[in-house]
Amino acid sequence: MRVMTPNPIKEAGTPRRLLLSIHDVSPRHDREVAMLHDHLQHDGDTPLALLVVPDFWSSAPIVPDSPFARRLRGWAEAGHEIFLHGFTHRDDTIHNSRSARLKAQHMTAGEGEFLGLEHAEASARIASGRRLIEDVTGTPIAGFVAPAWLYGDGARAALENQAIAIAEDHWRVWEPVGGRTLARSPVITWATRTKGRMASSLMVAALARHVPLPRIMRVGVHPGDCGEHSVMRSIARTVRSFRGSHLPSRYADLAGDLACAS
Repeated sequence: MRVMTPNPIKEAGTPRRLLLSIHDVSPRHDREVAMLHDHLQHDGDTPLALLVVPDFWSSAPIVPDSPFARRLRGWAEAGHEIFLHGFTHRDDTIHNSRSARLKAQHMTAGEGEFLGLEHAEASARIASGRRLIEDVTGTPIAGFVAPAWLYGDGARAALENQAIAIAEDHWRVWEPVGGRTLARSPVITWATRTKGRMASSLMVAALARHVPLPRIMRVGVHPGDCGEHSVMRSIARTVRSFRGSHLPSRYADLAGDLACAS
């Protein structure tokens, strides 16, 4: 008699989900973003979250009806989720608190744009970026992710003020309006800024492939990953491993899971 093995993706009521995101989607990284898009696909049906920067470092604006804008619209029409990912991705704030300075200096290379912004400025950048992206794609943004996953108080207030549906940081996904947590799990990502950081991220990814995983797994990749063969191999192995236990999904599916569970 054959014994059926439980499917880990479907057991325990709600699916075990895998959320895949490409950061820093911008004309500046057009070629790398296309490479990452293809690298994460499986039979052409994998939903992705594309984290779009309207004007990367104030030198790579998204121009409506440009080839990049048309490609972005095509990805949205294909079902990928489009998130606003800051406005310039560059941190121009002078941080007064010691903790903010430490985050700005050690967690990112001058790219924590929304860490020190006041509420009004954060709100204005979110509103402006949303208008541009929604005009280009013809669809509402799925949510907002701050560059380097760094938020200050002003940014968090702005997310609620702008009625952003979904946001995430290193450790959780939440609804800014009401504050409901949709998932708690770390993001598996790769750092390529220094050899030490790269070695550490490769080790963490390898470990994650061999330990019990939370119900929601998140993987975030960046354009800089494309220049490192070891990182691209690690990404492929990690995503392939997670696919065995988790269903590639959309961030929007998380709210539905909570509704079904309640």
